[in-house]
Amino acid sequence: MKIRVDVKLKPGVLDPQGRAVGQALHSLGFAEVGEVRIGKSIEIDIDTTSQEVAVSKGREMARKLLANLVIESFEVSVIG
Repeated sequence: MKIRVDVKLKPGVLDPQGRAVGQALHSLGFAEVGEVRIGKSIEIDIDTTSQEVAVSKGREMARKLLANLVIESFEVSVIG
């Protein structure tokens, strides 16, 4: 089974990379672009047939390694 762990900065945490991308998009003529936030998406194959086990393992991985819980939040979903 495959899961996806999406990690993003919590609201209120400054995102310098997102700000730089937003400014670059403006300079390329995309004036309608508002705030840009950058995150990461991690796809993981897990050897299980249970969606509940896969999501539980994904949450455990995110808490222990994939996300910095002080400044980031995460979501885990089954994708295959």
